[in-house]
Amino acid sequence: MKGFTFTKGDFFGGLTAGIVALPLALAFGLQSGLGAAAGLYGAIILGLFSALLGGTYTQISGPTGPMTVVATAAIAGFIQIGGSLENVIGAIIATFLLAGIIQALMGVVRLGELIRFIPYPVISGFMSGIGVIIILLQLFPAIGQPSPPTTFEVVRQIGPAFSDINVWALLYAILTVVIVYLFPRITKTVPGTLVALVGVTILSVVLQKDVEVIGTIPSGLPEMQIGSIFTIDANFYGQIIRVAITLAALGAIDSLLTSVVADNVTKTRHDSNRELIGQGIGNSVAGIFGGLPGAGATMRTLVNIRSGGTSRWSGIIHAATLAVILLAIGSYAALIPKAVLAGLLITVGIGILDTRGIKHIRVVPRTDAAIMIVVLLVTVFLDLLTAVGVGMVMAALFFMKKMSDAIGERTRIEPLATYDNGLHWQNRNMPVELEGNVLVKHIEGPLFFGFASGLQKMAEGVVDVSHAVFRMEEVPFIDQTGLYSLQETLLTMKERKIKVVLTGLLKQPEKMLRDGGIIPELIPEKDVCPTFSAAVDCIVDELRKKERPVTSID
Repeated sequence: MKGFTFTKGDFFGGLTAGIVALPLALAFGLQSGLGAAAGLYGAIILGLFSALLGGTYTQISGPTGPMTVVATAAIAGFIQIGGSLENVIGAIIATFLLAGIIQALMGVVRLGELIRFIPYPVISGFMSGIGVIIILLQLFPAIGQPSPPTTFEVVRQIGPAFSDINVWALLYAILTVVIVYLFPRITKTVPGTLVALVGVTILSVVLQKDVEVIGTIPSGLPEMQIGSIFTIDANFYGQIIRVAITLAALGAIDSLLTSVVADNVTKTRHDSNRELIGQGIGNSVAGIFGGLPGAGATMRTLVNIRSGGTSRWSGIIHAATLAVILLAIGSYAALIPKAVLAGLLITVGIGILDTRGIKHIRVVPRTDAAIMIVVLLVTVFLDLLTAVGVGMVMAALFFMKKMSDAIGERTRIEPLATYDNGLHWQNRNMPVELEGNVLVKHIEGPLFFGFASGLQKMAEGVVDVSHAVFRMEEVPFIDQTGLYSLQETLLTMKERKIKVVLTGLLKQPEKMLRDGGIIPELIPEKDVCPTFSAAVDCIVDELRKKERPVTSID
């Protein structure tokens, strides 16, 4: 089976990725409100199925910051309506299951390639916003207090919260962050996150200070919870669908961005649609067993690759490593202070921030900077999927404006006496001097709805002109709005008794003009010329037939 060639590097890559994933899985599970075990279940099950069925051989999947942010908000919303976790567990499981199904269907209908159409400012603002959310939501646990459910509430309550700090919790959180950043300077053989998790936890056990810990988590494999979805209150249906779509879309973006990173490092090419199918199936199965949804994890994937992982086996070994840890030492996780996991997640949030994009905000185009800032703010204080939608709409509008401004419209009004270098009337075999002026319009770029207003201005201010030549050699495409705008322009010129000749029509624009009736109703067949030179001959011949005075010139 393709991608299953086992190497020694796969063993070490998967083992190392599993060790790195352990503290993050615990932290994400705890942050979600489902408990640390949910993070481990999600990492094991999603990691296994995405490795077996996905389209990126070296991808390591599991709970990630963006997915956990959405899941956390959704779970808090369900609990707010239902009153307790036990009352809404069916709705939560159904949401995760449906999200995976939608994600798999996205791969089936081949939507994976669309990732390349998301502009960088949208991704930058989106990822930075997620980083800010993670950091904000961990501020309260880092000082020994439960976090409010939303970032808005965090900002509103942060002042009073700092008047009641658990100093030891804050110390453990700060020490965790310091170890994560400084330990790699000593050695990169052992992950700094694991050193921080184990080291600060041992310190906490020795000091026996009053800080909140994770508490007991199941030490065995998870049980299937599919039965709970059959008792869901109908009031939750709308929210389940909305959150599932958000998770599916976000998981697709998160996973495929990581796949692109993996491709750049390994010099391979992933199958984006197969990746979505593998991720979707993995998330569905994880949801059935109460696991947290996730996606391809960039840091863990890079750890795998740099440790030698080259095939699907590395992802399988990563999942197996976490399963062994869960079975063997799961009970010891109860001793981990929540402040330690808060410190770990703060470093994750900082790592997600697009520091390059933020640093260049003053030098990039203002429109790009505006998109990034708006998407960041909407992500933090409103909704992640809404943020992507707002960013895409802004990017599309700004792009259309730029395209409209960039579409060339070189214009010259020339007498019929001279022609040279493509814009002037040249001396021909039978040189002539005829009455009247000719308007020469070079149209460059597609005629689409973004250029409609510019097209309609063509006829404005045109005086003392008998003929007009529209040079369309560089118009590759005309849409419906462009067709009607061109029609209005031609009608205006017809009212002013200006004869229009079209030259250089390409295949699609010509078909569009014929199907739309512009040819031959407004522009007769004889006035559709293949070249500019033919248009010159057409105009000269027409004027000669009117028996205008002709004077030879030397």
